[in-house]
Amino acid sequence: MRKIINPYDPEKNQCFGCSPTNPIGLHLHFFEDGDEVVTEWEPDTRLQGYINVLHGGIQATLHDEIASWTVYVKAGTAGVTSRLEVDYHKPVYVHKGKVTVRSRIIAREERHVTMHTRLYNAAGELCSEGHVTYFVYPPALAMRRFHYPGPEAFFEVT
Repeated sequence: MRKIINPYDPEKNQCFGCSPTNPIGLHLHFFEDGDEVVTEWEPDTRLQGYINVLHGGIQATLHDEIASWTVYVKAGTAGVTSRLEVDYHKPVYVHKGKVTVRSRIIAREERHVTMHTRLYNAAGELCSEGHVTYFVYPPALAMRRFHYPGPEAFFEVT
């Protein structure tokens, strides 16, 4: 796996999912694993719905956020969520260790990219999966409108 760098200014970028400086954020870090983008994250009891169960909205956020990073790294541009569908299969318990979320592109058109995302509990069981479609911008427009730094900015130069 190859670490993905967050190239966005941490003082200006207060993204709930990925900003390292958002005090109430998830502070996600991402990795490239072949054709997938991956993150691991430790659930927090402050984000539960039912007692000891991770809130479904937080799971949806995890699916949406990893899809965004898949667009950055694998599609080479930026965009906005157009559609997010999540199927919940098993509860995610907040006290049973890290979850792993994986994403890969399953369809690409001129202005849309669709990802299949999967969230696994610490035991490796599939707990939820998503189909996330992003409306994507041409790279030059993504750079102007969303401060997209280009795909090379997400990896260390070796």
